[in-house]
Amino acid sequence: MRVIFDWIDRNLHTLTFVLLECVSFVLLFQFNSYHGSLWFTSANSVVSTIRGWEAEAISYVHLGTENRILTERNVILQMQLSRLREQLKEATRDSSLTERLMAERLDSLRMLDARVIGNSITKRDNFITIDRGSRDGVRPEMGVVTGTGVVGIVSQVSGHSALVIPVLNSKCRISCRLRGSGYFGYLHWDGGSPLIALLNDIPRHAVLKKGDAVETSGYSSSFPEGIFVGRILQVRNSSDGQSYEPVIVLSADLAKVRNVSVILGKR
Repeated sequence: MRVIFDWIDRNLHTLTFVLLECVSFVLLFQFNSYHGSLWFTSANSVVSTIRGWEAEAISYVHLGTENRILTERNVILQMQLSRLREQLKEATRDSSLTERLMAERLDSLRMLDARVIGNSITKRDNFITIDRGSRDGVRPEMGVVTGTGVVGIVSQVSGHSALVIPVLNSKCRISCRLRGSGYFGYLHWDGGSPLIALLNDIPRHAVLKKGDAVETSGYSSSFPEGIFVGRILQVRNSSDGQSYEPVIVLSADLAKVRNVSVILGKR
């Protein structure tokens, strides 16, 4: 105890100075708003820094647990992603096949791009006019397509334009088949919806269902086989009951068609 008293006695002036400095600072920060706010701001900054260090230390201590939780969540997300990929693959399998087959068929043909300059869809016998003619190599009976499917057949040709009989014309008859089975008939339009056509002469023993793809049969000079036409919306009997007459949803919306291609022949 005497050692402590001796140390205080030796440093009495220093301790007194430090005590008076502390009292001065307290009075300064308590009774002067500017200095008080300065002290408050500085103290908060220091406390925030210290708390940040504390949070980092706690986070590091619990890092193993958080990594385990993140790993479990990552596994769950990967499983969900795999299921979604399988569902997407299943949902788009047939559409992707159709697009691939169309690309293969069209790639083997000589095509002439053309622009639609006249079109009708509300009449019984509609026509499409394109800005390509005999000087561009267009001839009657040539097939006309878009990237989504069949449009029609060239009917009349002048030097710089051509008249096309589209699918939406009562006189248009295009030989088509059911993809996979090979059963074929003739596509025709009955004057109803511009998105719907009928397929005649499908035999009663043919197996067909909603969603089946319909494509050109290749039995005419206008179109090669395998050009996509549409899908079966409904299977119904013909008027005489001797065959099926499936209702087809056309793949090409002729009300919106602006650019087409004329099939000049094989490469």
